[in-house]
Amino acid sequence: MTIKDIKEALGARLICGEELQDREVHAACGSDMMSDVLAFMKDRAVLLTGLCNPQVIRTAEMMDVICIVFVRGKMPDESVIEMAKERGIVLLTSGHRMFSACGILYEKGLRGGAPYR
Repeated sequence: MTIKDIKEALGARLICGEELQDREVHAACGSDMMSDVLAFMKDRAVLLTGLCNPQVIRTAEMMDVICIVFVRGKMPDESVIEMAKERGIVLLTSGHRMFSACGILYEKGLRGGAPYR
């Protein structure tokens, strides 16, 4: 699935990274807790979150998250957008709640990782 596919599936609006929309996404993670994202550890993933602070960008960079979808229509401020641009991370915003957005992407075939035990 590409970032463009994610954008279309969620009816999302592109915030930045238009030239990167053809990148393949291999997994997804939905969380507002960055410690959970750090435990997720998947390459070339999309992160769905309601947090709009710089820590989200820093965490995404460490974990090779290539796209962040801000759910519930959240919009990051310009400093967060600039951080994402500098790091080549695509930002999208969607009106869906996190549960719905994750379900839509799951229905389209995008998966997370193995279940925790």
